[in-house]
Amino acid sequence: MIKSARRLTRHLKNKHLVKRHRNPLQIANRAFSVIGLLYALAMLAAAIVPAVPQNTGIPQLQTNQAYIEEVTRPTTLSIHDPIAMFDFVLNSLPDRVKVYPTENYYYFSFIHNGRRFAGNIRLDASNRDEGKVIFAYYEELSEWKEQSPVTHIVLDASQGVSVEKLEHLVYRVSHGSKSVVFVLNDLSKVRPPASIIGPHEKFIGPIFDESGIRFFLVYNTKLKIFHYLLDETVLVTDEFVPSHLTDRIIIGKRTDFAFYRDWRLERKILIGAFEGNIRANNYFDGPFDQLPDNFIEGEALRAIILDVEPRLKGHIDRFGGSPDGSVRYMIAPYLPFRTEDDLYPFHKCATSRKISADSYYQCFDGDYVIQHERLERPAPSGHRSRVRKSRSVGASAFSNPYSQNTEPKLRPPVTSEASSNSSSVRAL
Repeated sequence: MIKSARRLTRHLKNKHLVKRHRNPLQIANRAFSVIGLLYALAMLAAAIVPAVPQNTGIPQLQTNQAYIEEVTRPTTLSIHDPIAMFDFVLNSLPDRVKVYPTENYYYFSFIHNGRRFAGNIRLDASNRDEGKVIFAYYEELSEWKEQSPVTHIVLDASQGVSVEKLEHLVYRVSHGSKSVVFVLNDLSKVRPPASIIGPHEKFIGPIFDESGIRFFLVYNTKLKIFHYLLDETVLVTDEFVPSHLTDRIIIGKRTDFAFYRDWRLERKILIGAFEGNIRANNYFDGPFDQLPDNFIEGEALRAIILDVEPRLKGHIDRFGGSPDGSVRYMIAPYLPFRTEDDLYPFHKCATSRKISADSYYQCFDGDYVIQHERLERPAPSGHRSRVRKSRSVGASAFSNPYSQNTEPKLRPPVTSEASSNSSSVRAL
């Protein structure tokens, strides 16, 4: 377009030079006409060039019209063919994507003939360098209904899927003619401020939850308990409001995460996740399923787990999982809550004169808080065990960490019988 404009300019210029006999007024009119034409051509060329989207800081508007048109649009999809579904998901992605959650899940959802589905592509730290990628999808959960069947498959070269490591925490996944580069979240240099790490506490690693909230996972070597600390070294993408019971407890408006403002250190300790989110298995069920797998050094996590549960020796790998990948130790010191009253036992424990100074931080471990409450009233019926159940496992296979109908994040199916130690592990 620009070259054409230049040729037209030279042509008009030559015509103007030949016809010198025209009067000045005619020449001036001709010049203005040329300028106007060039301006029009320039504007046309700019309109033809695709606009490059820019981050202007303006929120992205979502409309009910778009939702209704997507829900009512007839679609064709081989929903029962996992290879075809993987091909659909992969081909729907751009050539390069960012995986934010630290257990390396790339979550997605879609609507098919009025039904909403969800799933993930996972580059598991335990087997991605072996050329494997995990793919799963299911009809989205809701609080009131039973879980729909889950389709789960481990893909590799035998199904025509290749996983190639390009560099540290960068992998290319290919199937057919489509390749997507997955950039995993590199938090290897993230460390908590020394001022928020208490005595006897050991930093395990940074966590980026699928909710968009970051945490520091720490372990108290004296009390043998874990804490998820809010990472406030970056912008916290939530607004917190104090509980009506005490301003020591704050709850996120967006995530529904509940934190306790520590009396001793300037930090916030996760104490609760809203029960409805846990039941629906959405982005706000808490960070128990986003451990810092990419940043665990050697045997550090396994040594800590064995410090808590020595009987698991010989039964878990360095990530806390069983050798067959069926179950994994669950780190969930926080509790589900339905109302603010459900969170008050944490504050009651932390301010109780019956609790020794050395036991103060146990008041932010859900199991301990439940035991403390038994001194005054019976334990809640939803008492948890440290088991994380796979969605592909029947309800009777394991105790659920939150309630009978709660289903944590998608994990590979159990392929063998639960060991006698299953009460202290979580299903993958």
